[in-house]
Amino acid sequence: MAGEPQADCLFCKIVAGEVPATIVRETETTVAFRDINPQAPTHVLVIPKVHYPDAASLAAAEPQVLADILRESREVAAEDKVEDRGYRVVFNTGAGAGQTVFHAHLHVLGGRGLQWPPG
Repeated sequence: MAGEPQADCLFCKIVAGEVPATIVRETETTVAFRDINPQAPTHVLVIPKVHYPDAASLAAAEPQVLADILRESREVAAEDKVEDRGYRVVFNTGAGAGQTVFHAHLHVLGGRGLQWPPG
């Protein structure tokens, strides 16, 4: 059922404390942690504690939680001191876009020049 923890989901396991992660922020509805394969000096994932496979399904079911994720992305950027220099927020949706964990998540990237369009 959407919103419920999934036994085979890596990010649900991080939320539950079953898999270690370098957590940088946590709220009632979100968890933010460092990416294990960073693509920039700041590369943090912000995830909802509830399970939805992608940002679109999260937005349709729980738009306030999606807003919480976006608000936390700014807090992560501020704490990593990239807010003033600029940072990118990215949702990958679907395998063709590079999504590898099917639990909605936002990437916060910063600390280096970020070209557009990305590779």
